[in-house]
Amino acid sequence: MASPRMYFISPVSSLRSLTQPVAVVCHDAGAASVILAEMQACTEINFLPVMKGPSINLWQTQGNDIVDLLSLEDALSRAGSVLTGTSWASDIEHEARQRARQLGLHSVAVIDHWVNYASRFTRNGDIVPPDEFWVTDGYAYEIASAIFPETPVREIKNRYLQNELEKISTYGPILNANRVLYVLEPLRFTWPGCTQSGEFEALDYFVENLGKLMNPRTAQVKLRPHPSDATGKYDAWLQAHAHLDISMDKSCSLAQAISEAVWVAGCESMALVVALAAGRKTIGTLPPEAPLCRLPQSGLIHLRFVR
Repeated sequence: MASPRMYFISPVSSLRSLTQPVAVVCHDAGAASVILAEMQACTEINFLPVMKGPSINLWQTQGNDIVDLLSLEDALSRAGSVLTGTSWASDIEHEARQRARQLGLHSVAVIDHWVNYASRFTRNGDIVPPDEFWVTDGYAYEIASAIFPETPVREIKNRYLQNELEKISTYGPILNANRVLYVLEPLRFTWPGCTQSGEFEALDYFVENLGKLMNPRTAQVKLRPHPSDATGKYDAWLQAHAHLDISMDKSCSLAQAISEAVWVAGCESMALVVALAAGRKTIGTLPPEAPLCRLPQSGLIHLRFVR
């Protein structure tokens, strides 16, 4: 049975409940976006930032200086508590929670998504959950409570999502009714019967079935890379599809990219949730060979079921 729900606790109050200084350890962009949005609202709190991977770019984008970043060892040696993201393809946050347990520091992990919960806290068979989970909606609360029934789960307001929706609303009306934004993400595996990694299979499936949504001849598709995508990853794919009006998105932010699109497509990216909340027609592009999309939000259109 799920633990009693700690419901819609204010993010500011939640951060203030942690013993300072707070070591903040992030790698992937999802949880880092949520955590950094809360940090911006709580400038009076003494944070010890440890940013690796895509989170470094987010740190700098928000006007922070890279020289202020600390090593994990330095941050933990001075910390009163630990706040981490929950990347499942990186070890830095797992190591931070592991070290926090050894040092007797209270640790909190922010789950920004709705998939791969168990694997986020397991490395080489070693399961290290935090002392407390923070999630950003009721769907995530139920999932986390079911998988980790012995660990408290706290649902906080998603200040990152609120900020993105406010930014989207500041842009003018959509000028191109045929604009499609495709938000890319590395899936890191190949489905049975497929010959290439999942993100390319889904992209091919989307292009092959674009006619279910609109006239492919008039569609203007913009591909927005994931923060962890390597530069040039999709160059060969674009060249192979040069007969279509498809190009990389050059918008300065996700909010601007969504604001200019009528349709937003992708696999299981957080960007789809932002687009859905912003009222865009939002399409899940996982092909029939893939498992069903695990995003629990209602309103998402699944391309495989469009006739």
